Amino acid sequence: MAERTILLNERDIPRQWYNFAVDLPTPLQPPLGPDGKPISPDMLSAVFPMNLIEQEVSQERWIDIPEEILEILYRWRPSPLRRAKYLEQYLKTPARIYYKDESLSPPGSHKPNTAVAQAWYNKQFGIKKLTTETGAGQWGSALAFACKIVGLECKVFMVRISFDQKPLRKTMMRVWDANCVASPSKETRFGREVLKKMPDTPGSLGIAISEAIEEAVADKSGKTRYSLGSVLNHVMLHQTIIGLEAKKQLESISEKLPDVVVGCAGGGSNFAGLAFPFAYDKINGAKIEIIPTEPTACPTMTRGEFAYDFGDTACTTPLLAMYTLGHAFVPPPIHAGGLRYHGMAPLVCQAINDGLMTPKSYEQNRCYESALIWARTEGTICAPETSHAIACVIEEAEKARQEAKEKVIIFNYSGHGLMDLSGYVNYLDGKLIDYPLPEKELKKSLASIKDLPKPKTQNTTKV
Repeated sequence: MAERTILLNERDIPRQWYNFAVDLPTPLQPPLGPDGKPISPDMLSAVFPMNLIEQEVSQERWIDIPEEILEILYRWRPSPLRRAKYLEQYLKTPARIYYKDESLSPPGSHKPNTAVAQAWYNKQFGIKKLTTETGAGQWGSALAFACKIVGLECKVFMVRISFDQKPLRKTMMRVWDANCVASPSKETRFGREVLKKMPDTPGSLGIAISEAIEEAVADKSGKTRYSLGSVLNHVMLHQTIIGLEAKKQLESISEKLPDVVVGCAGGGSNFAGLAFPFAYDKINGAKIEIIPTEPTACPTMTRGEFAYDFGDTACTTPLLAMYTLGHAFVPPPIHAGGLRYHGMAPLVCQAINDGLMTPKSYEQNRCYESALIWARTEGTICAPETSHAIACVIEEAEKARQEAKEKVIIFNYSGHGLMDLSGYVNYLDGKLIDYPLPEKELKKSLASIKDLPKPKTQNTTKV
């Protein structure tokens, strides 16, 4: 087991995506319209092209990846699976720690796996322009890259606090010819309303989503659509190439299935991309602990309510059954990383309900401490979001040492932090403040969903 970098040949790249929705022990509850009734696929057509809507509702376990998409993905895929030998030595753990290195894509994260697919399917449908939101900037830069490669216009509404804190992400988007504006902005009706009520707001992903959708549906030519970087089923689908590659790589070195699978989760995409293919094994009897991690400042999975909620602040999206902090939630500006979304992918939420996954939350100082341990052992500087996964990996590796148990731990190294160094500066200068979301603020935010339809009570069998 001496391999430190496990590579796949291009010919071994997965040629199909895995649709986890087919294998969930409990089927997803349907998205609802404003009237509380299930929506039909065609009701989403003003926002998404029909070819992506078909993937969103598909009941096929395997969906072919078009050759044209693979041709673009070859720029960085298959991505390496690496063994964190130096972290293992530092921790004196019997655990073997592997990580899927998604930092090598052109924008530096996992996000292009779905950005390329979404841009390509929109282009095939005759769309000319995509609008979207972005928090920390990873998704905005990924969609900017994908649109430039495919040949679409791109406009990105970036959460204001990140727009101010992370100027280099804006530059990346400009390099790929995208238009990036701070959200809330004066360019949409909803943005102007928010600024009138809260002129100093740091913004939120919910607000930015509302602006991006408003701009997309306002195009009377029908040539603009909206693109979402996480949460929805088709986004999770495209990301499963990560876990499918990882399984092939572990098999290539005769390594067993992992005992622990870890990923950070804001909307759920990078976590799901690695975890869903292993969750299939867990459903079929494998003993695997699967852990999505999040910040205590935005504890969607660990303290949120499982409820029907809107995906955006303006209440323009369908209602989704998910763990949520309430669509009115505005993350604290002192939180230095991403993972700021009020909701979570319904597929991840249902898997949590079914006992397939166990979420954990971490304070930001602990995450940055873990990121420094990583940088000073493995050498690379991770994205602030990724540090939440590393904090959990260190915890699990130390547990293995205490129990004197050999374990295989795998996590998704979802992106590098070279565009996000301001958070590191604040940590190194002792300026970061831990901020567990106060119960009072949580209750205030959850009040926004009290009159919405409730999910049906489910008799789930815990796996």
